[in-house]
Amino acid sequence: MLNLNKNPQIAIGIGLILLMAVTRGQHAATIDALPSASWAVFFLAGVFLRPRWMFPLLFLQAVALDVISLGGFTEAAKHHCVSPAYAMLLPAYATLWFGGRLYSRIHRDSWMTLAPLVGILLVSAFVSNLFSSGGYYYFSGVYTDPTLSGLWGRIELYLPPRLLTLFGYVGAVGGLIQLMILSARPRQAVQA
Repeated sequence: MLNLNKNPQIAIGIGLILLMAVTRGQHAATIDALPSASWAVFFLAGVFLRPRWMFPLLFLQAVALDVISLGGFTEAAKHHCVSPAYAMLLPAYATLWFGGRLYSRIHRDSWMTLAPLVGILLVSAFVSNLFSSGGYYYFSGVYTDPTLSGLWGRIELYLPPRLLTLFGYVGAVGGLIQLMILSARPRQAVQA
């Protein structure tokens, strides 16, 4: 199980907050516009950060960033993104957070935990996508007659690129954090 001291958790928390701040609201990957790291931020926060209040803090940050990117809740900003479907982001992000918590319990400093990591990421992402994409499909008011086959079509369309982004960020940021943790450990004396 990952059990980090307070200082590394503070550094990781600040890093995840900054990562979401610089990537949220961007919808295309270019040099100056990376894809949103929000899914990975919630998953990694679940893995590495112990305080439960970090989840509501990150969720409030995501909402604030959305409000800023939409220009507030002005009449011009009240389009399909601001609908009852937006509430479905809460269970979507909670699914990723709890997936991270689950992985944290089984993590060991071994390659053997990579298979469970991949499995938990896949399940968490699928369920999160059901909440976010399914919530939008059923509750946004954009689709007049939503069906299960229509929902499945959205899953096929949107989940693969989201998985690539999630796995990319979790691999890069999680690997960097793991390297920092390992390098901060006291070195064992080498016996001759």
